[in-house]
Amino acid sequence: MPTPDFIRDLRASIGHQLLYLPGVSAVVLDDQDRVLLGRRADNGRWTIICGIPEPGEQPATAVVREVEEETAVRCVPERIVLVRTLAPVTYPNDDRCQFVDICFRCRAVGGEARVNDDESLDVGWFPLDALPEMEDFSLSRIKQALEDGPTWFEPIIEE
Repeated sequence: MPTPDFIRDLRASIGHQLLYLPGVSAVVLDDQDRVLLGRRADNGRWTIICGIPEPGEQPATAVVREVEEETAVRCVPERIVLVRTLAPVTYPNDDRCQFVDICFRCRAVGGEARVNDDESLDVGWFPLDALPEMEDFSLSRIKQALEDGPTWFEPIIEE
């Protein structure tokens, strides 16, 4: 995924130090209850759609923008599925980031699913009983999005 300009500007000052950043992800469902997935250009894996909000951008606005930018599908957020701090990531250039992911369940409202930028190798709709191999990041969010329970978050540990 291309690095946003505001992160490049920060990196010019802080080098490879750990950046704590917001992230958004989307479990997008269509009227047939298929899920929209993208196969990432950086690692070839299928995943739900995700990205980084721009400074000042609301998370729901960011998730709608990311879905359309990457897949040409227009969607409407229905609810927040989970909020979770992810493990720190070190990229090949030694930049370090840690994301707080806000995952939304979204409903597709238009557009044709296609590769719409250079972040994806492929994009498609998948029946829930025929998902491609994916990491737990995507699978757990899809599962949570299909349940009508409350927003998931890590339990509070009292000392």
